[in-house]
Amino acid sequence: MKKLFLVMVFASAPAIAAAADKPDWAFGPFVPAVPPPNAAPAPVSPPEDGKRYTISGSTRSFTRTQMADPKNPQDWFPNEHAPMPAVVAHGNSAGARACITCHSGSGRGNPENSRVPGATEAYLIRQLEDFKSGARKGWPVNMIAIAKGMSDQEIKDAAKWFASLKTSKWTKVVETDTVPVTTFTPGNMGIRIPGNNATEVLGNRIIEIPEDEDLVRVRDPRAGFVAYVPKGSVAKGQNLVATGGDGKTVACTICHGPTLQGIGDVPGIAGRSPLNIARQLYYFQNGDRSGGWAQLMKGATEKLTKDDMLNISAYVASLDP
Repeated sequence: MKKLFLVMVFASAPAIAAAADKPDWAFGPFVPAVPPPNAAPAPVSPPEDGKRYTISGSTRSFTRTQMADPKNPQDWFPNEHAPMPAVVAHGNSAGARACITCHSGSGRGNPENSRVPGATEAYLIRQLEDFKSGARKGWPVNMIAIAKGMSDQEIKDAAKWFASLKTSKWTKVVETDTVPVTTFTPGNMGIRIPGNNATEVLGNRIIEIPEDEDLVRVRDPRAGFVAYVPKGSVAKGQNLVATGGDGKTVACTICHGPTLQGIGDVPGIAGRSPLNIARQLYYFQNGDRSGGWAQLMKGATEKLTKDDMLNISAYVASLDP
């Protein structure tokens, strides 16, 4: 099986000390396509080979075609969670894709989307309503289309189910100077260049890849990731998070709690994908996240540079959720 890496990576660029400085390394280069309702499934890639794939600890098996079915994405461990609402497991005919297509049966998803566990039902309902109303914009165009296709009851059902899931650590943060050489395929899938074992300078970027890329390919919800971050970034991020950095921002612990695991309807951010954290900081700063509570984050992010976002993301990702 060829090894694929899910990674968002761009060439390093000089830091610009100005607000609204986009952390390009946190974004894929392609805009995800939004299939129309009831569209035929995309061709299976890699192509169907007739084999049934298994993973450790699961009694289930799936073919490549089954794993690529957007209406029936596989759930490797159905006994580890409550029964899924229909919209979570299968989507609907109004344009909502099955939620576990991207977020998986554990809710942790991958670096190109959000880890859902660790948020309350009320918070998740608010996010889906913000996507639906247009208050949340930007890169996650698939979520906008999905939310618009969900009924109010489906939003409540999905939020309640995801809020019931347990959090777990899935990102190992490693400070380093060099990383594997990677490239992109369409759809924001990053890969190590086949046959190329070379490394390159990390620079002012974060690169997040699977610890076991074969397991990610078969959508194992227990498969973890490793995030390569610049040396010294975790300590710099800790200072910003804990003190506000002499007025650069406000201490994140005020709202998200002393361990950043959340307070009430303010979600936990500890242990999340650093790429996802950086994207959200940028969306709050530039106004793409403008829902009811967004003004609290607008003030906290307005002075951040992309290097500040990198440091905060590296530190937050290093914590236990």
